[in-house]
Amino acid sequence: MAPQMLVGGGLLRGATWARLLRRQSGVYSASHGFWSEEIREKLAAFPGGSVDLLKRESGVAVLTVNNPTRMNAFSGSMMVELEERVGQLEGWTEGKGLIVRGASGTFCSGSDLNAVRAISNPQDGMKMCMFMQDALTRLLRLPLISVALVEGRALGGGAELTTACDFRLVAPGSVIQFVHKHMGLVPGWGGAARLVHIVGSRSTLRLLGGALKVDPEFGVQIGLADGVLEAPCAGDSAGEGLLQQAEDWLGVYTRGPAQVVQAVKRVVVSGRELPLDKALMAEKDVFGTVWGGPANLQALASKSKHK
Repeated sequence: MAPQMLVGGGLLRGATWARLLRRQSGVYSASHGFWSEEIREKLAAFPGGSVDLLKRESGVAVLTVNNPTRMNAFSGSMMVELEERVGQLEGWTEGKGLIVRGASGTFCSGSDLNAVRAISNPQDGMKMCMFMQDALTRLLRLPLISVALVEGRALGGGAELTTACDFRLVAPGSVIQFVHKHMGLVPGWGGAARLVHIVGSRSTLRLLGGALKVDPEFGVQIGLADGVLEAPCAGDSAGEGLLQQAEDWLGVYTRGPAQVVQAVKRVVVSGRELPLDKALMAEKDVFGTVWGGPANLQALASKSKHK
């Protein structure tokens, strides 16, 4: 009998489950009142900035939030571009890693207030919330090992964006701050739920309730930051120097064939999001995609187990 699992109240059979393993879906669908094209059209009416994607032959891509005149805040069109870039990465079979960064020396200051004011009614706000939750969930579920390179400030939605990556590396002098309370809000892009998984509920309550500024030292202390980068040497391009450090750091985890790296990420996603019995089924299925594969056979032939 084909393996089955319950998802969203329905029965997910083996073939469908295999497709889900290859491409993790987002959170919302039409059954939740989520009409992607309608929301995309509304957001695209507020232009400005860009979300740039560079795929490298090394298998590590760089995603840059680029709106420096507004501290890399997301305009409506940038939210749409983010979702499009995630879609491109979901289909990147040669990919292994992803670095998310901001342009011109700072990470991201959340939403562009011009767009926010224009969609301040509750209905449109909920639609934007659902769209960004969906896009950032898909970002976190990518079969790529991702790291947020935090330079300068990551505020509000920018702080939430850091939590949609597997790791966070912070530059000297950088700050991550969930400033939502100052705006009369709570996180709406999934940042609170993800933050609880990263630092625990007590630290999350401190960060959200106090809108605390998280500098590199504090970030490492509570587990939000996975490492502090070195200040670039005099004469070096700060951004490029930090990017190279992030790429070197990530290289420890992306070394090896893309199929194996992606399999590692998939079993971690399954273990994080599924009940134990379903996570075990998922792990079995992913295991079957690499057992007896080229990397496995090569390792057996070279007796590399104990290297």
